[in-house]
Amino acid sequence: MRAVMLGFVIGAAILQQQAELLALNTLLLIAALSLLLTLLLFKFKCQPWLHLPARLVLAATLGFVWASGYAHFYLQEELPKKWENQDIVLTGTIDNLPFQFEQGQRFNLAVEQVHADDAGDLKPLSQWPSRVALTWYGADRGSDMRQVTAVLPGERWQFRVRLKRPHGNANEFGFDYEAWLLEQGIRATGSVRPDKYGQDAKQYNRKLADFVWTPGTLIEYGRHRLRARIHAALPFAPYAGVLVALVVGDQREISMADWTVFNRVGIGHLISISGLHITMVAGLFAGLVFYFWRHSFFLNLALPLRLPAQKASALAGALMALAYVALAGFGLPAQRTLIMLSVVAVAVWTGRISSFTAVLSLALGLVVVFDPWAVLSPGFWLSFSAVAIIVFATAGEERTKPMGSHTQGVVNTLRSASLMQYALTLGMIPLTMFLFGQMSLISPLANAVAIPLVSLVVTPLTLVGSVMPAPLSGWLLQIAHVLVDFLARFLTYFSTLPFAVWTAPIPTFWLFALAMLGVLWLLAPKAWPLRGLGLICCLPLLLQTAKKPPEGELHVTALDVGQGMALLLETAHHRLLYDSGQGFGLEADSGNRVILPYLHARGINELDVMMISHNDSDHSGGALSILKHLPVELLSSSLNLDSPIVQAAKQHKRCVVGQTWDWDGVHFEVLQPVAASYESTKWKPNARSCVLKVSTKLHSILLAGDIEAIQEDELVNMIPQKLRADILLAPHHGSGTSSTAPFLKIVQPELAIFQVGYLNRYHHPKPEVFQRYADFGIKRLRTDESGAISIQFGASLKTSQFRQENARYWFGR
Repeated sequence: MRAVMLGFVIGAAILQQQAELLALNTLLLIAALSLLLTLLLFKFKCQPWLHLPARLVLAATLGFVWASGYAHFYLQEELPKKWENQDIVLTGTIDNLPFQFEQGQRFNLAVEQVHADDAGDLKPLSQWPSRVALTWYGADRGSDMRQVTAVLPGERWQFRVRLKRPHGNANEFGFDYEAWLLEQGIRATGSVRPDKYGQDAKQYNRKLADFVWTPGTLIEYGRHRLRARIHAALPFAPYAGVLVALVVGDQREISMADWTVFNRVGIGHLISISGLHITMVAGLFAGLVFYFWRHSFFLNLALPLRLPAQKASALAGALMALAYVALAGFGLPAQRTLIMLSVVAVAVWTGRISSFTAVLSLALGLVVVFDPWAVLSPGFWLSFSAVAIIVFATAGEERTKPMGSHTQGVVNTLRSASLMQYALTLGMIPLTMFLFGQMSLISPLANAVAIPLVSLVVTPLTLVGSVMPAPLSGWLLQIAHVLVDFLARFLTYFSTLPFAVWTAPIPTFWLFALAMLGVLWLLAPKAWPLRGLGLICCLPLLLQTAKKPPEGELHVTALDVGQGMALLLETAHHRLLYDSGQGFGLEADSGNRVILPYLHARGINELDVMMISHNDSDHSGGALSILKHLPVELLSSSLNLDSPIVQAAKQHKRCVVGQTWDWDGVHFEVLQPVAASYESTKWKPNARSCVLKVSTKLHSILLAGDIEAIQEDELVNMIPQKLRADILLAPHHGSGTSSTAPFLKIVQPELAIFQVGYLNRYHHPKPEVFQRYADFGIKRLRTDESGAISIQFGASLKTSQFRQENARYWFGR
């Protein structure tokens, strides 16, 4: 059982690393051969030492085939390319919990009918995604503010929308949004278009039915009602979002600042309907049923004679877990816990609970059977690894101890809890570093306080308070909020300590495997020889440093930040960030979503210079987040001196033509703007873009910001000898007002990089401009197609594209 389940998971994990899916006929042939070999393995006796590897290989093959078939089935639905960015009319049902934010609302729509909007004539279309994710803004960009009606789960609506195929930023160590959408069954994303006004007035966006009765919509509407009760009891409460997350699993209302605190102290897993909470609630309910079932003789029921109390409590716990997971909207992490608890309940009913490792491996395999993409989730590996480490570390401990007194019982309980916390803290270090590149040093203390408080007090109070009648519900929810507020203050203090988090570059798989071996050696039973030597295996993981270019060389990474610019330039001992991507809202921006995670995963904990070319939000949007969470020695920019970004900087200097410096054999020179431009009011921010040229002995790159034709002409006429470069960051993302022919002729780049967003609303790069580069024989790369682009300036230029180097079968699907 263990080998089969482990092999199945390995096979599914291998599939998720593939760039292409095998054809269905090939998969059927492989499956048939695997089943035939399995039958032969059981029918004919072979060498005993072959049994285990044979089972592993055959199970891995079946896992690969199963995950491949699963992917084929879900990838059948896709948005036809010709309908991307075209107005269409959808009719469908709101099938999730909508999220309200300042600019509008987001929700998923179960599609029922699709029509093309052809001059007001709605033509039906077929072969369409059954589920899409929509955003409905309160104002159409560039138009007057218009109110939108809040949608509710279960309502049937008609919308005029503009869709695109699943697409996300593609960066090393970054979140794979496309894989997440595939796992959620969402095969297109888009926005609701405003109704037409004026002479061609037509109302497209309207509600067609108040409620469509299905099991899914009933659950989602119930979640909406519980969330509304919490908000009604706690209006404007700062941590109401945390209580909502504990009841219905919706984490979107928790602020980014709070998430930063929770993650730094290592309790992020508690702020949701986590596996721990489901297990705790199910365990508490099972314990109550067990107690009353055994004592039912006092009520003349004699229930244990009809059904053993252990089986009754196991069934009750599983049913409670099912109800709690339903509150979470059957989210995938909650589903994993439900499967694990269901397996345990079945094991109790069938009397096969003797081997917990067999139960754990069966749950592991079943999770992957129902969701092969679970292996891509850090939560999958963290949850199962945590249970496995606890089992491994406590395997040699005595199961029962003489209870000499109540004090001795308390001591034994504390000792067991301390052992489990020690095992978890030590055992999860390699996996945490492999997944996130950091670990919280104060997580044992934070979890010692947070786990009992949140799981045993706050969560039950919130659950009961969300369903009880007023005013009792309000009192219970207010008590829960006070406790969360106390916990947040306690954790905020510790999160600010300089030693709160240990960071290091994300290790290679083999370095992680070596450290994991060392940790297991340390946690082995006391009789295991030389356990302390396990530390030696862990040292390479903890002592590794960030990779740096050799002296005299330059590494440039053009990050995929959507419609924006952000490039990391590295020399042997220095780092410069050119621009910081776009801002998405009050708290979300490229800084905290893309750039900081990338820098932390690389082990880069400070920047020597951050240069913000100009004030446009797609260049400066992430700057404040970076300044807040990462030491930056110098900010160089063309921003106004009263800009919040300038005010937040440790040191600021305006970029002015003529500024030069050398780092580790690499020369940096600012070519634009001139100092007098800061005194003029006639220029837009684009015209003052900081233009930076960076040169090694053999090669150079020109970063042109958002300069336009006038500035290009000035550079061509004033300093043509300094413009020649091997690599050019296309000015203004390839807009129609830049990249003039004289400018390209003088620069003569071998390669041009376009940092643009997928199907961006500016239509950058403009087709005629993009073709102009080709006419000059310039190789063109764009981040919406290549993902992050990395260039090594050594004896030769070496270029890599993330989407090509790390291709997955769901990219572009």
